[in-house]
Amino acid sequence: MTAVADLELPAFDYSDPDLTGQPWHDAVRTARERGWLARAEPIGFFVLEREAAAFFLRTPKATFPGTMILELQGVTEGPLWERLKGNLLDLDGDTHRRLRKLVQPAFTPPAADRHRPAMRRHLAHLFEPVAGGGEFEATAALTKPYPARMIAELMGAPVADADRLGAWANLIQGQFDPIKVANERESLERAAAEFVEYTRQLIAARHDDPGDDLISVLIAAEAEGDTLSEEEVVHLTSSILVGGVDTTQAQLAHALILFARHPDQWKLLAERPELAPQAVEEILRFEPITPITARITLEDVEYDGVVFPKGTLLFAAAVSANRDPAAYEEPERFDITAERGRAKPLTFGAGPHFCLGANLARAELQEALAFLAPRMRDLRLEAAPVCHTPLGIYAVNELQLSFS
Repeated sequence: MTAVADLELPAFDYSDPDLTGQPWHDAVRTARERGWLARAEPIGFFVLEREAAAFFLRTPKATFPGTMILELQGVTEGPLWERLKGNLLDLDGDTHRRLRKLVQPAFTPPAADRHRPAMRRHLAHLFEPVAGGGEFEATAALTKPYPARMIAELMGAPVADADRLGAWANLIQGQFDPIKVANERESLERAAAEFVEYTRQLIAARHDDPGDDLISVLIAAEAEGDTLSEEEVVHLTSSILVGGVDTTQAQLAHALILFARHPDQWKLLAERPELAPQAVEEILRFEPITPITARITLEDVEYDGVVFPKGTLLFAAAVSANRDPAAYEEPERFDITAERGRAKPLTFGAGPHFCLGANLARAELQEALAFLAPRMRDLRLEAAPVCHTPLGIYAVNELQLSFS
């Protein structure tokens, strides 16, 4: 067996601001062609092949680094620290299993399906101002407000608060981006503190007047006599807000970019909107908005003859694993009708930390594509999309589209 530090591996700086779009995909594909590992300069290693990435996401010998991300930036207290310390991503073992068991019923496929009428209602409302066609900025008009309005309704918050919830989510998500933590710590901590206070007010209101909303469900959640504490409800609600807004808005924006670049696929979806579920799976595979997911080894781990010492930082690269030719036929082809077999994309992760809101995200994306494709013919990119770096959520900041 060989220590990972002794291997000669390709390397690139994943924080390079120029590594977005096709150059990002080219870099990871070139590295994967040389092997299943690469150096993530300057602090860890990329795991590039699907089978290997799934192993490190599932193994109990590695965990999400969580608060370590903040510790590296000198953040060991305050609202950002407290919020991440109670996040499901930062929990393991019995505590993590207990919380997942209590909240899982609210995120099953049938639970997500119950919200589909609300999804269609919000889509119709947002589409009305642009329904005449022509050029428009899609992130402001559609992709950002849609999941924010949905999460407000899910939480039992006024829809009028959706913009504020979306702004908080976009800021708080920066806790997973070391560059943002270093440069925008004050605004991140202010957003975390404001949202926690807002959540406490909603919880207090729902204690007195329960409704058909997620916070009421969490307050009433019970399994084998166990219930959630108020602090746990606060942490879970915060996790759901951030996980349910940033991810869906980014994935929907990338979906529109993909379809604008593949007009034959958009035309097909417009003619056959029943293909939306299959289209969503192909989008999740082809352009994951969580391109890399961090893990840190809790003890020495051996895989494929390579030893990873305790404390090794690894990045399971869905951006590469989802296009692994060993797992998918013609992986570089975007095709919403392709039969991709049993290998599921790693966009939502794998193992005990598999994304809690995956069913809700899939439903929101399916409804959006089925609604938009027949109404937005001849979808076109009017300018190059402006994307964030693939650190954390691979967000789309500006997306100028047109349609007839």
